Amino acid sequence: MKDTHKHQGLRNQLLTILSEKGISDQKVLAAMGRVPRHLFMDSGFVDFAYQDKAFPIAAGQTISQPYTVAFQSELLRVQKNDKILEIGTGSGYQTAVLLELGAKVYTIERQQELYKKTHLFLPKIGYVPKKMIFGDGYKGLPEQAPFDGILVTAGAPFVPKPLLAQLKIGGSLVIPLGETVQTMTLFSRTGVKDFEKQSLGSFRFVPMLKEKS
Repeated sequence: MKDTHKHQGLRNQLLTILSEKGISDQKVLAAMGRVPRHLFMDSGFVDFAYQDKAFPIAAGQTISQPYTVAFQSELLRVQKNDKILEIGTGSGYQTAVLLELGAKVYTIERQQELYKKTHLFLPKIGYVPKKMIFGDGYKGLPEQAPFDGILVTAGAPFVPKPLLAQLKIGGSLVIPLGETVQTMTLFSRTGVKDFEKQSLGSFRFVPMLKEKS
C-alpha cells in the first residue's frame, strides 16, 4: 500500500480536528501530518485511518486515537535529539510520531506477537528507533538511562518507580494512571528526589500488563 495525495488530504483534515480539540504544538501537528497512519492498521480498518478514533490491532491491543497520541506528544515537549523511552510500542504509530519530532527513541513492547510484527514493519516504512526491545516496561531500560522523556502508552495501575528513576533532572514522564479509566499524568523531575505532578484529564487505554515477577 502507498501513501497518496488522497491520504495526505485526509491527514490534513485530521490535523484540523486535532487543532479544534486544543492541540496547539505546531511541531506535533506537522509530525502527525507526515506519518501515514493507514499503513499501521489492519486492512479492514484502513478506510477509517484518519478518523480520530482508536482501532484494534494484533494481540488484543489498539492503535491509539490520534488525539491521544498528539496530546501525549505535546506534553513531552520533545526537542530534536532528545532521548525518549516509549513503554508499549504497539503498532509503532506513536513511535513514528516521536521519530518525526527528531527524538532518539528507545521502545519496549511486552506482547511478543506485536513486537515481532512491528520490529520488522517500522524499518520497512523508514522509521528506525535507536532500540526496540521485547521486555517488561515496568523495569524501563536502565542501561540506556537517563532519558529526557518517558512516554507510557498503556493504562498503568501505579507509577513504576524505575521509570521515575530513569528520568534526567528536567525530564518528563507522561503516563495514564488508573484501572478502568485513566488520568493522564505528567511527572516533571525537578531534582534528585523531587518531582512535580500534574493531572490532565481522563482517557481510556488498554491496560499495562502486570509486572513480571
